[in-house]
Amino acid sequence: MTETTVAATASNEALPPVSVYIRTLNEADRLSPVLEAAAKVAREIVVIDSGSKDDTVAIAKAAGARVIENTWPGNGFQKRVGEEACTYDWLLDLDADEVLEDDLVAEIKALFANGEPRETVYQTKLISVPPVGAPWRGFMHAWRNKLYDRRHHRMPASKTWDQLELPKTTSAHRLAGGILHYSFRDLTDISSKYNRSSSARASGTGRRSLMQLRLRVWFGFPAYFIKVAFFRGFIRAGTYGMALAMISAHARWLRDAKMYEAELFRQNVLAETTLEPQL
Repeated sequence: MTETTVAATASNEALPPVSVYIRTLNEADRLSPVLEAAAKVAREIVVIDSGSKDDTVAIAKAAGARVIENTWPGNGFQKRVGEEACTYDWLLDLDADEVLEDDLVAEIKALFANGEPRETVYQTKLISVPPVGAPWRGFMHAWRNKLYDRRHHRMPASKTWDQLELPKTTSAHRLAGGILHYSFRDLTDISSKYNRSSSARASGTGRRSLMQLRLRVWFGFPAYFIKVAFFRGFIRAGTYGMALAMISAHARWLRDAKMYEAELFRQNVLAETTLEPQL
């Protein structure tokens, strides 16, 4: 073993026994900062790629990540692939647009300073970063269960849902540090994301009555807009935030509209199969 290899191994072992896993698809334009920050706090980075056509895989490998190529099985299922591929039991779930801030890196290192942490899951704050302007630190935060022990918790086996949910008897300790979330490249990008998401959620949500769906299609949009604009704080981002609030509310309304359409198709097929044959 060369001196360089020994030094690299010693440096790696000084990091917490944590594996970071990241799902990717054509993320070459924003993956490097994610990997660079993750390498400050984890002994291992695993990238699960679902068929990138750009330089995503090459960038990941050059940064020292282990790359697993896996055809997309659905949101939660792909995270489970990552969970099972990791070497260590303590996992940090990151998306390819999430960059750990230095204060969170230091906080996670402190958790492992005297052995394994006391809790089995920790929650981190996502700080939205718009394509133009400074991060939105004072509003539009989201909390996610990101750091966890897979011996106690697993991501959902689901095509549509991919967030770690805890039983009512378990609560996650919140870490003070944050994750910068570069969640969209521009308004076209976020509109496309929301459209795909609304289709997945519509197909993965339990059935509702036609009357309930009709009411949501007719009257749901204003309620969704008020929720995101005022309660989630989009309006504090000014005109740009107002545009995002409209797009977000429309995406939530679109899920109802797609569910309503699917129910119409379902009932139409049912009616056709129950018709008596004409003599």
